[in-house]
Amino acid sequence: MLPDDLHELEKSLLNGIAAIATGSAASPTAATVAAPLLDIFTAQAESRSLDHCARWLRAQGHGYYTIGSSGHEGNAAVAAALRVTDPALLHYRSGGFYCARAQQRPGHHAVRDVLAGMLALTEDSISGGRHKVFGHHALAVIPQTSTIASQLPRALGVAFAIGRARRLGVATHWPHDALAVCSFGDASANHSTAQGAINAACYVSHSGLPIPLLLVCEDNGLGISVPTPAGWIEASFGNRPGLRYEQIDGADPLAVFNTTAALAHDVRTTGKPAFLHLRTVRFLGHAGTDVESSYRPAAAIRQDMARDPILGTARAVVAEGLATPDELVERYLSLRTSVRLLALEMIHESTFESADDVVRALSARHPDKVAAIASYPGKATSREKAFGGALPEHEGPLTLAETINRTLVDVLAATPNSLVFGEDVGVKGGVYGVTRGLQKRFGSARVFDSLLDEQSILGLALGAGVSGLLPIPEIQYLAYLHNAEDQLRGEAASLSFFSNGQYTNPLVVRIAGYGYQKGFGGHFHNDNSVAVLRDIPGLVIASPAHPADAAAMLRTCVAAAASDGTVSVFLEPIALYHTRDLLEPGDAAWTAPYAGPDRWRHEHVPIGEGRLVRDGDDVLIVSWANGLAMSLQAAHQLAAEGVSCCVFDLRWLAPLPIQQVLAHANQVDRVLVVDETRNTGGVGEGVVTGLVEAGYTGAIERVAALDSFVPLGDAANLVLVSHDQILDAARRLSIR
Repeated sequence: MLPDDLHELEKSLLNGIAAIATGSAASPTAATVAAPLLDIFTAQAESRSLDHCARWLRAQGHGYYTIGSSGHEGNAAVAAALRVTDPALLHYRSGGFYCARAQQRPGHHAVRDVLAGMLALTEDSISGGRHKVFGHHALAVIPQTSTIASQLPRALGVAFAIGRARRLGVATHWPHDALAVCSFGDASANHSTAQGAINAACYVSHSGLPIPLLLVCEDNGLGISVPTPAGWIEASFGNRPGLRYEQIDGADPLAVFNTTAALAHDVRTTGKPAFLHLRTVRFLGHAGTDVESSYRPAAAIRQDMARDPILGTARAVVAEGLATPDELVERYLSLRTSVRLLALEMIHESTFESADDVVRALSARHPDKVAAIASYPGKATSREKAFGGALPEHEGPLTLAETINRTLVDVLAATPNSLVFGEDVGVKGGVYGVTRGLQKRFGSARVFDSLLDEQSILGLALGAGVSGLLPIPEIQYLAYLHNAEDQLRGEAASLSFFSNGQYTNPLVVRIAGYGYQKGFGGHFHNDNSVAVLRDIPGLVIASPAHPADAAAMLRTCVAAAASDGTVSVFLEPIALYHTRDLLEPGDAAWTAPYAGPDRWRHEHVPIGEGRLVRDGDDVLIVSWANGLAMSLQAAHQLAAEGVSCCVFDLRWLAPLPIQQVLAHANQVDRVLVVDETRNTGGVGEGVVTGLVEAGYTGAIERVAALDSFVPLGDAANLVLVSHDQILDAARRLSIR
């Protein structure tokens, strides 16, 4: 007799299991497989019970997540056919996979993990109560976000990192013969993120590089309420060059296990990506709030119940003589009961009680450790070899571009697991020559050109970083970051938060940006918008203006990545790359000698520490990047007029050095913020707000670029901050 409180789906499943005839024929593939069918059934039943429990909890005012895996439990057989050390990047219907993988680690309790996530408990093994995700460090499951397909570029990067680490002979967090597995839905497969990542995987593989990546498309035919056209996934991916494709019924555990095992073997041995098209069904709607009957006929929903993957596994178990139908019914009911009893025990366990506890996992900060790493040059012999004996500290004064170039040589020489890559960075040496000569010095395995796709560049970096490498990708222009920015916002910066610091994404993204290229290139080569970066929690933004700061700041970003898994953006002002003079031709004031390793500790620049570059008594000018050079020029002219200006270089746009600015502001009582970003959402807004909130009561003005894209030619001067604007504002302040 079945319990009275069973859901219609559960009744259908258990009645179906009870009706299985003992002695029924086994699957045609059964003779060739040693699939752990009972374990697969148990994992599937746990996952299904968790789905029903989530809705039961929600009905009682407990629990916060009801997107389930019901109908997709065929993915448990995928997990069973892979290794627990294969990094997995899953989508949100991966309960069966997660429960099956947990079985591969004795003593691991998948049900408790998932329940803790549902209840937002601090004991949640992956997010610590911050979100309900499938993830666990010991299970090599990297947590996913709810942004569909956003995990695919990272999965590409993880697969790339496995192959690249093997080539370089350096260690990662995964075995050298591992593969990356990434699951997603049929609706997600249409997202540009998925299309770009899969294309990149095929492109890189076609180029002859190993990409051990298993893509698993779980096709239930629906994107919430929107049906996927029949045959679309096969038509889209069935004949993709360089991508092996296999389609199987997710309700046949033996076929799923066998096919996955064969594909996995092929991926491991050839290094080529493969696509597993897993046909599934979706039960219980998209989530608890979704009324499936409003857009699907009842008959279609009932028809799908005959394709229940747990029922398919039960048939295989019975056919193999591993259990009777009654035993399987009892096993399901027992698991169902134990899940609910455990949920009742956990309802009143700890949740977050302070904001400090919530944000603690955003970004670790160990400044002493960062300083030590940033000051370490590596082996002297390695450094001398990298520079060919011509050490940069003996070159004489260098420009900003030259300084960054030499610093990258030092980083690559001292950090064997570091990589530099992006569009045109290898053979050409970058559009502005910043990476010139690096590939010749370190080889194409560590300095290389990427395909022309910013999303894939960041995805490669994300995957390399989470795997244990230290990527330094380049985005050619700031304007081109925006079509891939979610890889920073939604994936890189959030990883530590949603994994409670267990996973990090050490990463330094170099970006050429800002305006003032004398009208060249228009907006797309003079983008002055950084607001989209400044509101990403935990993201560090460095923006050196002068060569004297650039080397130390870049070493700090690299050291923070290595020490704390910090995600940094290194914004480089294009117009200052090759600038040599400041006040008059030949003064070489915008160059600086390169500091040798013996000075690195002394000249270390901590994250968030600005610098007073000129002293004065009347007005404090606060700026950075191009604005710094313009402010120093203005200060020089104002001095001739009897106005004494001190000039402060922010250097870091996140976090802002507000306390330092405040200390100097209180001394002169007049502040001018020179903001080359836009009036609305510009960095200067943050400076002004920070000063006011910190208690500053003196006079303050801001000059900023107009809320406009940067036009071509001389018209650019009409919307960007000008020298005259700085002079006029400083004069007004000086007489207050």
